[in-house]
Amino acid sequence: MDELLTEFLTETTESINTLDLELVALERDPNNPSLLSNIFRLFHTIKGTCGFLNLPRLEKVAHSAENVLGKFRSGEMLVTPPAVTLILESIDRIKALLFALEQTQTEPDGSDADLIARLDEMAEKGTGSYSPPPESTISFETAIAEFSAPVTAPSAVQVDVAPIKKIEESIGLHDGPAQEGAVAGQSIRVNVDVLENLMTMVSELVLTRNQLLQIMRVQKDTGFNAPLQRLNHVVSELQEGVMKTRMQPIGNAWSKLPRIVRDLSHELNKKIELVMVGADTELDRQVLELIKDPLTHMVRNSADHGIEMPADRIKAGKPETGVINLNAYHQGGYIIIEIIDNGRGLSMAKIKSKAIANGLVTEAEAQLMSDSQIQQMIFKPGFSTAETVTSVSGRGVGMDVVRTNIERIGGTIEMRSVEGKGSTFLIKIPLTLAIVSALILECGGERFAIPQISVLELVRASAKTEYKIERINGTPVFRLRNRLLSLIALDDMLNLPSNRRGDDCYIVVTQVGNYVFGLMVDQVFDTEEIVVKPVSPILRNINIFSGNTILGDGSVIMILDPNGIAGAAGQITLEDTELMNAAAAAAKGAKSKDEMALLLFNAGIGGPKAVPLPLVSRLEDIDLSQVEFTSGLPVIQYRGNLMPLMACDESFDFHVGGNRPLLVFADGERSMGLLVDEIVDIVEDDIKVQLAPDRAGLVGSAIISGRATEIIDVAHYLGRAFSDWFNPSPRAAYDEAEKRVLLVDDSPFFRNLMKPLLTAAGYHVTTVEGAAEALALIENGMQFDAVVSDIEMPGMSGFEFAQRLKQDDRFRDTPLVALSAFASDRDLDRGRRAGFTDYVAKFDRDGLLQTLSQTFSETKGVA
Repeated sequence: MDELLTEFLTETTESINTLDLELVALERDPNNPSLLSNIFRLFHTIKGTCGFLNLPRLEKVAHSAENVLGKFRSGEMLVTPPAVTLILESIDRIKALLFALEQTQTEPDGSDADLIARLDEMAEKGTGSYSPPPESTISFETAIAEFSAPVTAPSAVQVDVAPIKKIEESIGLHDGPAQEGAVAGQSIRVNVDVLENLMTMVSELVLTRNQLLQIMRVQKDTGFNAPLQRLNHVVSELQEGVMKTRMQPIGNAWSKLPRIVRDLSHELNKKIELVMVGADTELDRQVLELIKDPLTHMVRNSADHGIEMPADRIKAGKPETGVINLNAYHQGGYIIIEIIDNGRGLSMAKIKSKAIANGLVTEAEAQLMSDSQIQQMIFKPGFSTAETVTSVSGRGVGMDVVRTNIERIGGTIEMRSVEGKGSTFLIKIPLTLAIVSALILECGGERFAIPQISVLELVRASAKTEYKIERINGTPVFRLRNRLLSLIALDDMLNLPSNRRGDDCYIVVTQVGNYVFGLMVDQVFDTEEIVVKPVSPILRNINIFSGNTILGDGSVIMILDPNGIAGAAGQITLEDTELMNAAAAAAKGAKSKDEMALLLFNAGIGGPKAVPLPLVSRLEDIDLSQVEFTSGLPVIQYRGNLMPLMACDESFDFHVGGNRPLLVFADGERSMGLLVDEIVDIVEDDIKVQLAPDRAGLVGSAIISGRATEIIDVAHYLGRAFSDWFNPSPRAAYDEAEKRVLLVDDSPFFRNLMKPLLTAAGYHVTTVEGAAEALALIENGMQFDAVVSDIEMPGMSGFEFAQRLKQDDRFRDTPLVALSAFASDRDLDRGRRAGFTDYVAKFDRDGLLQTLSQTFSETKGVA
């Protein structure tokens, strides 16, 4: 009996946790027979199992709920919000009883007569009104807060009936012989503690691997090189495999949100729709557990503060139903979560007055603050704009707790809000907390690690060059591409002896939320995958450390916490720098949006060369003696994979030996290295190609920093490294000058790859990362002669974007080109119906240029 009870608890909990989603979907689609049938079947199975196991309280609640659902199925009752609310209350009661049953192995004392009476009344008369349930002997909120059973969130609106069938077969309810499916036989249930222990052992193995690799770097050309390389690959694969066992879809953390939004919409008399995209995006279960509460709080905030009342939305020219978009996707080894609402946005005046009233700033300080700084006030402890205290708002537990919890797991949160349009919150968190990529640095004779998620770039400052440290009111600052960067000396903060020679140092440019600052250190080493170990209890109150780790040489070093460093240095320094930057920008004038960061370098004959910096994944210094050859092509072992190597100089001899700088270009799992002679600088400039290329591999020549500079065609080298990366087509003749093209794509790599090519073809190119940003530009009055849009984008897809764009009279006749990796007849037909005038394969760059040239020629001919 104990085994059957355990199986019942496990399987029933997994199934019933999906019902919140199903009932919310049923309320929107009351005539869906599949939903009704699956929900009814689950309650019927629970009732039968509880009768068999002698669980009368659960059996009675399930029986009464089943009767109501039976009336739904027969058509005797309509699916109404009060009826769904009552069924949801039944599910809450069943969950609480299941939790108590799991703890004590027996049903708790108490009565469910109130709930059963209302269910029976609704089943008999087809009526019934919802009223708050009276106090029960079990506190559901207390029970569910500790409820740790796994949650399964389906990708489609359908109850997983496999656990239901398993319960039915165990008690003889299933008609016919029980048969085990092939899929069911391929999975097993493993205790979480076993996985945690396995992860710990793999972490120790990674540390040992790092130590062996360190020995191999020191003692070269030994007989252990080959087996150690093989061991490195095997450990990396083992680490990835174990990580996958801990991965869970983020939809598990979202499963309760539709119910929360549904209840809030009824409580607040609002019409709110929750759209969830990317629920199958996976991340570590430990991280998943830690982001549940922050996500719930932010969605509740969007529903309460963001979305307006229906009458107010109609008055503002919006649909009466507000939309909250929840998007999740992978990017560069991290999870990006977006919470976007089309509500009222943040009121600058309201936030400012509240901050002054709470004594957070003075009126004089508030007048000097930028809009971004005012918006950041919502992250201050205890800050709330709610007028009254309710169950949702005004309790003093706000966005400061959300940010603290996200930063505690090494994540960051950014915010963008436009008053009257809505707000966007962008959360960036690591995939796992156990093994992270970190930059190793040295200061005051001690080595430290800093998570790479917070590092934007590295800069070398010296009094002998133009990159000097300046001082404003005694505060060190650094002028980085016309932006003042506040500096923090790590040795001063940690009371370490300074080894810096004057102002000669390395600056680690670090980002914490919306703030960017520089960390002054003595030396910077390589990046390394480190195993995070918790700090000693005696150091837990020191916020500038987040843990410690063991390096490959066996030394123990501390892991720096950028959030704690920013807090210890005082945000006033960072905010002062923001004010200085704002004043400098106002004096100089707005910087052109067409400027982009460029990496300058020397390679081969000729003058300096440049490549868009966002395309460069990493800068490495490699030993050419490590280069190997496969099929006659040079490759190097890079992070567990073979990376092809190219050189700007076609006659370069890879056998010469020595060290050379290497530009690494990566997109997804592919990477390619380009050998150069010398890294020169990073500048921001507007690429205006003035001379056509005289050889393959160049986009053309432009004036950058006062010198004639060749712009490298990265796509040329990528195509040589991977023959299937692009789909070449005959090059068209490009003679259209100053045509304005809007490029919409969520991939920064693709945007920065295509912009120089389109610019060299004579087009004036504006790039944005999503449909929402593109529509914002259009609403602000910007005009374009053609729009090129990706199809598969988080949030609003290319099809939805095309439909919205074609509703605008200004863009009804504007050519609209779709980019997609999928180009079947069905895709083409859907694209035409959405409003696209042409469809081009995503990496067919020549095809895109030819399409634009032909489109403009036809437009010119018609005109």
